[in-house]
Amino acid sequence: MHVVPPLPAPPSPKKPLAFFCDFHHNRSTLLSFFVTPFFIVVTSNGVATPRLGTTRDPHGRPSPQLDDFVGAHPDYDEEEEERKYFRRKRLGVLKNVVAASLGGTLTYGVYLGLLQMQLILHYDETYREVKYSNMGLQDIDSKMLMGINVTPIAALLYTPILIRFFGTKWTMFLAVGVYALFVSTNYWERYYTLVPSAVAIGIAIVPLWASMGNYITRMAQKYYEYVNYKEEHVQEQQRAPRGAYNSYIIVFQTIFYGCFHLSFVCAQMPMIFFLNKFLYELKHTLFSVQSCGTLSKGMLPGFNTTVLQGLPRSINLIVVESVLMAVAFFSMLMVLILCGSAYRPTEEIDLRSIGWGNIFQLPFKHMRDYRLRHLFPFFIYSGFEVLFVCTGFSLNYGVCAIGLENLAYILMAYGFSASACSSLALSMLRLPRHAVLLAGAIVHAILLISLFCWAPIPRNLAEAPLLYVVAAFWGLGSALNKTGLSILLGMLYEDKERQDFIFTIYHWWQALAIFVVYLWAGLPMKAKLTIMLLTLLVSVLSYGWMEHKVACHIQHRMPKIPKPRHKVRGYRYLEDENSDETGSESEKEHDSDGEGSQEPPCGPQHHQDCAYNQAFGEEDEDRLG
Repeated sequence: MHVVPPLPAPPSPKKPLAFFCDFHHNRSTLLSFFVTPFFIVVTSNGVATPRLGTTRDPHGRPSPQLDDFVGAHPDYDEEEEERKYFRRKRLGVLKNVVAASLGGTLTYGVYLGLLQMQLILHYDETYREVKYSNMGLQDIDSKMLMGINVTPIAALLYTPILIRFFGTKWTMFLAVGVYALFVSTNYWERYYTLVPSAVAIGIAIVPLWASMGNYITRMAQKYYEYVNYKEEHVQEQQRAPRGAYNSYIIVFQTIFYGCFHLSFVCAQMPMIFFLNKFLYELKHTLFSVQSCGTLSKGMLPGFNTTVLQGLPRSINLIVVESVLMAVAFFSMLMVLILCGSAYRPTEEIDLRSIGWGNIFQLPFKHMRDYRLRHLFPFFIYSGFEVLFVCTGFSLNYGVCAIGLENLAYILMAYGFSASACSSLALSMLRLPRHAVLLAGAIVHAILLISLFCWAPIPRNLAEAPLLYVVAAFWGLGSALNKTGLSILLGMLYEDKERQDFIFTIYHWWQALAIFVVYLWAGLPMKAKLTIMLLTLLVSVLSYGWMEHKVACHIQHRMPKIPKPRHKVRGYRYLEDENSDETGSESEKEHDSDGEGSQEPPCGPQHHQDCAYNQAFGEEDEDRLG
């Protein structure tokens, strides 16, 4: 019996996209699948029909020319595009520097202007009695000044933690917001609004200027990386050669302080455009003043308690405060929108991953470095001189001789001079770095000796030209002092892991000096000038000794920055680091110069790197498989 074999089952029609599974093991073919709409027409019954001009491979499958679609454009110049990309990056860095500088200028100008106007209004006896009766504005002002000057004493304990927790940019933004909060509280002048906002200002002073100094220095380093993007150490994110950042630090700090000193000019706008027309002339306000300058004691004794010939209307005060509030809010937006991040996201994580205990301790451990210790007197003098020109000189010399109505012009002369003379710091590109600091110290020493011997005649407008000249020269010394110190710190401490600690220490000592000036308000002028002159002399000698030790290559003591401790499950186990270990920076520099011995391959860091690379390789294998 002949058995007819059964007919084979008809092949089931493939779905239009069923052939995706055939390309699973061939990635180049899989890539062609995504461009098949350009070459293949898929019919409703699942048959793939190639378009005209498409060739087939030996298996009958279409082989489209992918290079026409995924290849490089014939006119594409990779080197030119790379150059344009880093040019945009450099322009972005310049935008960050200008935005941060203008933001700091407007913030500090609004703060100084409002505080100055507020103290003058509250000093007037008639204003206090008519507007606020028995509320005790003078007592509120004294406690407010105490909050501003005393609170920064504790700033060394929390400033590094704030900067590492929020990041440099966000610390700047929050501190600027605190200044804006201080402005807003003046709409309703009460004890429970003015004093807490003054304490908040005291808390924010050191974080603001420490993060600002760190930000400008980091922008200089990033600009160097974008200029030298083809260098191997930049591409590998390694340490740059010693001194590579110096020229950019000099230029960027000069830009910052050129803008910052204009804040003293901006602060006088409320006086010039609003308050001056309400002030009595000098014959009334200085009627009982007997001595000025070096013969005076305290804050302008004998000054009339009635300085306003007419009380400003409340609506006018609200308008002025609203303008100041708008400027403060604008500076907040400028920092928020225009200022980019100082670090990469991974760097921000690494900076805060060394442990909060280490972050708290490291500012104190950095003080063991003799380079920083020898600069402490200069830090203190920097705080002395800026507050002295705003209080001691401007009141006991300026106002005492030419009246309160000319106070704004004295401080404007100082601000314009300091802003313009900040550009003299560019001489550090050619001259030794100590030239700027020593030149500023010499200028201030001559002025202090002159002020020690000068007692202007009260109510004498003929003293005005000499007062403006002294204010301008004091601005010259201040510009060289502050710009030179910030540049010097950026040169000495190039590690991005240390800069926030260094600038925190610098501005903390400045805050301590300002607190001392607040305490010595009742001393005779000769005592104040003597203290400042002795501090300046000690500063110069200490700084000269530091430069001598650095020139002799004396080893400096530097705390070791612990390695980041990332908590990642599965494969990454990092050992604890001892941040109390010293000399780490000099050892790293020694190794980078090729003079020191390399770490043996069996060290703990090598073991960590191997474990990480091995785990990373296993991840790649799993992903490829």
